[in-house]
Amino acid sequence: MTSVEFPPPRRRGLTFHTALIIVLVVITVFFVLLSNRQPIGLLFAIYVLLAALAFAPIPFLAYRLYALTRAGYSLDRDKLTITWGLRVEQIPISDIEWVRPLAALAGPIPLPFLRLPGSVLGIRRHPDLGPVEFLASDAGSLLLVATSRQVFAISPETPSEFLQNIQRAIEVGSLLPVTPQSLRPSFIVEQAWESLPARYFWLAGLFLNIGLLVWVSLVAPSLGTISLGFLPSGAPREPAPGIGLILLPVVSIVFFFVGWMTGLALYRREDRRPMAHIVWASGVISSLLFLTAVLFIVVTPA
Repeated sequence: MTSVEFPPPRRRGLTFHTALIIVLVVITVFFVLLSNRQPIGLLFAIYVLLAALAFAPIPFLAYRLYALTRAGYSLDRDKLTITWGLRVEQIPISDIEWVRPLAALAGPIPLPFLRLPGSVLGIRRHPDLGPVEFLASDAGSLLLVATSRQVFAISPETPSEFLQNIQRAIEVGSLLPVTPQSLRPSFIVEQAWESLPARYFWLAGLFLNIGLLVWVSLVAPSLGTISLGFLPSGAPREPAPGIGLILLPVVSIVFFFVGWMTGLALYRREDRRPMAHIVWASGVISSLLFLTAVLFIVVTPA
């Protein structure tokens, strides 16, 4: 039996996540532009807060969009492989006890709390089945795959065809022994933490950004006015209240977090791990540049 791919339904989820990310990006840019036109004060702080609230869900939605684009269920005679973003579960056919539609159960299974169209993810506990992990895009066509360790809820685009193929694989039996594998995003973090360079880059960037935020929080209120940036002519911009300096550590933290997540995505593959270390090293260099910028602004009179 050759390997057969069963993708989940994607169109609705891709449309929803893409549209929502675009809307949130527009809202974030809108409030950033409004804050840029306001003097430092209450209204400025409100606009910055609203921009931050609009931006906060974007990394979460972007990961779910990425996960949906590479999600799939691969089945051959020896194993079933479930892939969902950074989550990979390899299940030997010999470990599968039964497969049935969700509707075939006597009692309902509660769905994950943070489910979205195209993204039904999470773990819920059933009184009879125990923990049920959802790795699906459509709550209306769920199949349950029970193993000796756990039950998985999946949503192949063609459930009936998937059922026929997996029943055939179970009846025929596997030819080769397969080791169960479970790869989770948290495991990637633990694995990367064991790398000494990655650990140094993470800690260095973390301490730099925390130190920068604390330093600016202590110094900014005592500053009179500062000049943030330069005009096209090369002359400094007009002085602004010193509290505006708090924007630099905030931007530095955002850059460092995005780089950290990008590095984790690269670290999953052995051949891309040097690139992950480069990205994390760049995050440290970026934090140092922000620290240098703050130092230059503080010691240079407006």
